Amino acid sequence: MLIQYLLILAVVLLLVFFLRHHGTSRAGASVKIGFALFLVFGVFAVLAPDQVSKLAVMVGVGRGTDLVLYALVVAFGFANINTYLRFKEIELRYARLARAVALRSAESPEQSDTENDGYLRQT
Repeated sequence: MLIQYLLILAVVLLLVFFLRHHGTSRAGASVKIGFALFLVFGVFAVLAPDQVSKLAVMVGVGRGTDLVLYALVVAFGFANINTYLRFKEIELRYARLARAVALRSAESPEQSDTENDGYLRQT
């Protein structure tokens, strides 16, 4: 019984952390809804493991624990793809920033190289 309280507390803390930092993450609404539904499923699995086993049988999985494991594998894959796409977006932003800095420094040829170095150090 104690493990149920601990697991539900962990899920609630994850949800609070996710919702408090929503301004810094660039996740879309569908990602947030999917994450919230996954957490609700986790609480449901903790509170009613027998119902999860029945649900597993309905969808063609032998046990409820297997169903939870499969859901975790899918969630892990989604998280990895999401992280990869974010890194690619950040990489693209850095490339655009580097191009902008290079073009800006090339626009003003009257500045000496030391002035350009000073400009780059400030940004």
